[in-house]
Amino acid sequence: MEENNTIDNTSQQSGEQTEVKQAMMSDSPAENNSNELEQEVTEQVGKQTNVSGATDTLNVEEKAASENTTVDTTASTIGVTQQIDSLKAQVEDRNIQYMRIAADFENYRKRTQKEKEELEQQVKRNTINELLPIVDNFERARAQLKPQTDGEMSIHKSYQGVYKQMVDSLKRLGVSPMRPEGQPFDPNLHEAVMREPTDEYPEGTVLEELVRGYNLGDRVLRHAMVKVAAPKEDTLPSEENQSSPANS
Repeated sequence: MEENNTIDNTSQQSGEQTEVKQAMMSDSPAENNSNELEQEVTEQVGKQTNVSGATDTLNVEEKAASENTTVDTTASTIGVTQQIDSLKAQVEDRNIQYMRIAADFENYRKRTQKEKEELEQQVKRNTINELLPIVDNFERARAQLKPQTDGEMSIHKSYQGVYKQMVDSLKRLGVSPMRPEGQPFDPNLHEAVMREPTDEYPEGTVLEELVRGYNLGDRVLRHAMVKVAAPKEDTLPSEENQSSPANS
C-alpha cells in the first residue's frame, strides 16, 4: 500500500512537472512571437501567391483579349482590303466601258461626218452637172457669134456678163475647168471620142478638147471629151500596089 501511494505521488509530481513545462513553453514570449511571424509570413506568402495568381490570370486574359483584338483587326483589315480591291476592279471596269463607249461614239461621229460630207459633195456634183450643159451652150454661142454692129456688140457684152457671172459662181463652189490640150491622154480624166493620124505630136497626145471637162476640188466632175493623136499611116506602099496592075 505504501509503495502504491509512493508511485502515485511520483506520477502526480511528474505530471505536474509536465504541465508546468507545457505551461512554460506555452507562455514563452519568444515562441509566441516566432509563431506569429510564421503565421504572418505564411499569410503574406499566401497573399503574394494569390496576387501572383490573380496577376497571372489577368495577364492571360489580357493576352487572350489582345490576341482576339489582333485577330479582329486583321480580319477587318482583310475585309477592307477586299472591298478596296473590289471597288478598284469595278472602277477599272467602268473606265474600260467608258473608253469603249467614247471610242464607239468617236467612230460614229467621224463616220456620220464623212457621210454628211460625201452627201453634200454628191448633191453639189449633181447640181453642178445639171448646170454644165448651160455653160457649154454659152461657150458654143460665144464661138459662133461675131458681132458687127453696135447693137450686136451690146448684146454680146450682156451675154458675156451673164457667162462670166456663172463661171465665177462655179469657181466659188470649187469647180475648175480642165486644160488637156497638148497633154498625154489620161483615161482617168479624159474620154477619147476621136483619133486623128498625125506626125506632129506623139501618139496618145490630146489634140483638141471637144467638150470641156471639169474638176470639183480634187475629184473629176466631168470627163473631158477629146481628140487624140494617132500614128500617121504610110500610104506609099498602097499607091505602089495600085500602080503595079496598071503597068502590067
